[in-house]
Amino acid sequence: MSITIVVEGKNDRSRLRRILAPEVDIQCTFGTLNTLKLETLRRKIGDGEVYLYLDNDSSGKKIRGILRDAFPDAVHIYTRKGYAGVEGTPDEYSITQLEKAGLEEFIIYPEPLPYLES
Repeated sequence: MSITIVVEGKNDRSRLRRILAPEVDIQCTFGTLNTLKLETLRRKIGDGEVYLYLDNDSSGKKIRGILRDAFPDAVHIYTRKGYAGVEGTPDEYSITQLEKAGLEEFIIYPEPLPYLES
């Protein structure tokens, strides 16, 4: 079963790409969705699992509403208000949200910082 996360822009995609395994497909809406863009997105995703990770602002909420109708079974992932969108969300917070969505097997966890004795 394929897994696709839908984000708004390429900066969101590159931010998530650092912490997700390559087998997770990350698709961008590139802003507003018209009928053609939506159909293209549907074709690319097919019957796979869909996760929506969009900005917590007015345009992100509008896009989420459109995608909620197009992908009624999608899992919704939320960033916190106050972060500058998905691209401005700290990796630690995104990892927590991805874990809550059940995607832990696809997360590339950062190396822990070495413990320094004083």
